[in-house]
Amino acid sequence: MSKVCTDASVANAVMDTIKVDVLIIGAGAAGLMCAAKAGARGRSVMVVDHANKVGKKILMSGGGRCNFTNMYTEPNNFLSDNEHFCKSALSRYTQWDFIELVSKHEIPYHEKKLGQLFCDNKASDIVHMLLKECEEAGAQVETRCTVHEISVNKDMGEQGSRYRVSTSLGEIDCQSLVVATGGLSIPTMGATGFGYDIAQQFELTLKPRTAALVPFTLSKAMLERLSVLSGSSIDISVSCNNTVFRENLLFTHRGLSGPAILQISSYWKPGDEVFINLLPDIDVDQWLYQKQQERPKAELKTIVSEKMTKQMAQVLTDWWCPSVPMNQLSTKKLKSFAEQLSHWMLIPAGIEGYRTAEVTLGGVDTDELSSKTMEVKKQKGLFFIGEVVDVTGHLGGFNFQWAWASAAAAAEFV
Repeated sequence: MSKVCTDASVANAVMDTIKVDVLIIGAGAAGLMCAAKAGARGRSVMVVDHANKVGKKILMSGGGRCNFTNMYTEPNNFLSDNEHFCKSALSRYTQWDFIELVSKHEIPYHEKKLGQLFCDNKASDIVHMLLKECEEAGAQVETRCTVHEISVNKDMGEQGSRYRVSTSLGEIDCQSLVVATGGLSIPTMGATGFGYDIAQQFELTLKPRTAALVPFTLSKAMLERLSVLSGSSIDISVSCNNTVFRENLLFTHRGLSGPAILQISSYWKPGDEVFINLLPDIDVDQWLYQKQQERPKAELKTIVSEKMTKQMAQVLTDWWCPSVPMNQLSTKKLKSFAEQLSHWMLIPAGIEGYRTAEVTLGGVDTDELSSKTMEVKKQKGLFFIGEVVDVTGHLGGFNFQWAWASAAAAAEFV
């Protein structure tokens, strides 16, 4: 999609003008859900997207099986400058509502862990479900459609078209305009900042945006030290800025990844310290002391390899403590090593960026929107839903649930 033009007087249409009640820009999770719900209310709805197919992020999510919601969805699973904003939409369209929709379409699914629900077969089941709902509701979905300009019909009455949108399909007049364009994450899937351009056209405040749910990069020196561990994973506890997650860590050739790291990345800012407990299930200090008594002649790396891979144990002992027989280690050295294992402090060099990020943190300031309707407070008939808004979920199906909930909220009022 090209950049939005400034509000201007409406030009004469070259082609016949398409007139609908609701025009939705973006045929992703939020856009398709909003279209289906609004259409079911009897509204005439059209969805346009610049991509060649709908729901691209749905299709690639969850390893191709789409982690479509989480059974334990609560407002505290979301980040926003206004922590209360998401409550209204989430309470009115819950995870159980979406699960009911999935069941209605007889899509088999399973819980992987921690309430994360995935399709048994493939993510396209969810896309087909949404398209079926749109079809039944009479909502028209158009791909390969570029939006050129959005202007306001200032002279139209209350029941007239408020907006004229110039597109590659022609001029489209609508009463309600819904922006469901997503964020900046994974540009190879077609992500752009178009939704933010629209927000700026209407002089809405934008919160700073950054890649979130994204791997950390490490310094060259640390990468060299950890390079042999690329591909290895371990269950850890990670904390940053008073937030803690318990999940797997994955060592990569660029740094650290895995669910635990993706989760904590949303809370990290450049220069912040990250603390990792490599053995979160035990009191490491007490465990090493006990092993020293029980197996005094065993080497330290041998003992540590009981809790992680041999290669990982080798790398960490080489780094933090000489791997000598346990009876040769002083209490001070053993305590120091235990502290490293349970409280490894590092400062990431950075994050991998939007190329691999699951979502975009920040976006349209929630103070600009009604939490009940998702409508812009100062611009009647203009709505923002999904990832483009400053509401970002944790990893595990929460961002999809925000898409469904915010879309359903807007659909009641468009």
